[in-house]
Amino acid sequence: MGLFSKIKNMFKGVEEKEESTILSTETVEEEKENSKGDIIPEENVVEDMPQDVSSPKKEKKKLFVKKDKKEEEKKSVKIYEKGLSKSREGFVSKLANLTNKYAKVTNEYFDELEEILIMADIGVSTVMDFMDRLRDRVRKENITDPSLLKEIIVDELFIIYVNDEVLSNRIQYRENGPTVILFIGVNGVGKTTTIAKLANKIKDEGKKVLMVGADTFRAGAVEQLREWSVKVGTGFYGKEESDPASVVYDGIEMAKKEDYDVVLIDTAGRLQNKVNLMKELEKMNKVIDGLVEGGASETLLVLDATTGQNGISQAKAFKEITNITGIVLTKLDGTAKGGIVLAIKESVGIPVKYIGLGETKDDLQVFDIEKYIYGLFKDMM
Repeated sequence: MGLFSKIKNMFKGVEEKEESTILSTETVEEEKENSKGDIIPEENVVEDMPQDVSSPKKEKKKLFVKKDKKEEEKKSVKIYEKGLSKSREGFVSKLANLTNKYAKVTNEYFDELEEILIMADIGVSTVMDFMDRLRDRVRKENITDPSLLKEIIVDELFIIYVNDEVLSNRIQYRENGPTVILFIGVNGVGKTTTIAKLANKIKDEGKKVLMVGADTFRAGAVEQLREWSVKVGTGFYGKEESDPASVVYDGIEMAKKEDYDVVLIDTAGRLQNKVNLMKELEKMNKVIDGLVEGGASETLLVLDATTGQNGISQAKAFKEITNITGIVLTKLDGTAKGGIVLAIKESVGIPVKYIGLGETKDDLQVFDIEKYIYGLFKDMM
């Protein structure tokens, strides 16, 4: 069984298990209802039931906790499905047409497949590597039927992204002192909105969150973040027309005094002036290192998925300036070129940690390669 088959079965299992959990809840409640009028002999109760018996309320609560987890998982998968629909409709339909067009795997088949992948914004370098791997498998396994390649195509794209690495898409929270996360990215990519959505997500986990507006050069940036903090219900620190490093210093000091768990810092995105931006980020990181043991936990680069290969150029440029731990890819629902996720990882070696799949707060999702593959290729089932 290929990787894609396993992924399909895994998410198919989520729905089946969810239905099973609901059924078991109903069955338990029905049994309780039916047993209300029954008189059970005392000796049978002692003999058949364990000494430490949980109350019906606890039993019911446990079942509904299971149901809630399944509901969350199902909801997340649905967000991926909906958010990747544009990419899926364009990309997968072309793959299906290609399979129907050719009775045998030929050089012409490979040429058209290569063009489809490049048009999906997977990236020329990634596509070349992928095509070499695919041709090698076709030769070794003596595959002639194009329909047999559909699953192999998905498997190989998955393998290229993972690349034998242990990928972490979770924020590592500090046990002592605040967890500091820096956000970088050019103006217009959705950086401020992303910070607000992530703040809301972290707050819902029960953590106390402080937003810090250190993008003091863009007019209105600090006020925009302040407004978001009110909407989301988090703390805020910012100061217009001030030195960004001093704003970061004061913000972290406030976080320490008021016992904030997480500090999210917005920074300027003046990529056109690399030298000044690099100095500014270095200064900020020096301040953070002096106030928080181990420094910033994450430096997340926010990219707009609709900009395609230009986003990869931005990632390369920012990588030259500072150490990036992960990428947040916004507006993925607005493009038919969802392959950009694979291209970014291949081009700059930085994992995607979050993706934006819509306008609502729930549409910012922790990036899950399996859900991504499923959402992109589910119509090939």
